[in-house]
Amino acid sequence: GKYNGLGGKMDAGEDVVACMRREIREEAAIECSRMSLRGTISWPGFGKHGEDWLGFIFLIEEFSGTPLTHNAEGTLEWVAIERILDLPLWEGDRHFLPLVFDADPRTFHGVMPYRDGRMLSWSHSRIG
Repeated sequence: GKYNGLGGKMDAGEDVVACMRREIREEAAIECSRMSLRGTISWPGFGKHGEDWLGFIFLIEEFSGTPLTHNAEGTLEWVAIERILDLPLWEGDRHFLPLVFDADPRTFHGVMPYRDGRMLSWSHSRIG
């Protein structure tokens, strides 16, 4: 019942850009021709058993192909940027999604600790 961006876990021997391209290809059947790293997020304690996760947040700026309307994980839908925060989102996503689409060209770096499946806090910085 929540919206979620496309992505996933890296395969052995893969860099983050290759991973993002593969995940988008697998989940939406499109080829990314231009994308930018908008941010990184450290999620201490986020995993099912309290594992720490590190995420790389990309903005796909250009692609080729016709996106799927659904895949094995659910329905795919294009949503206008100005409507994103009106959607049913995970609590933590509301904090970093505005940074993905804002006009600041600097990459953000955030930390969002979790305990027992709940977000505890959010902070971020930008340099440059």
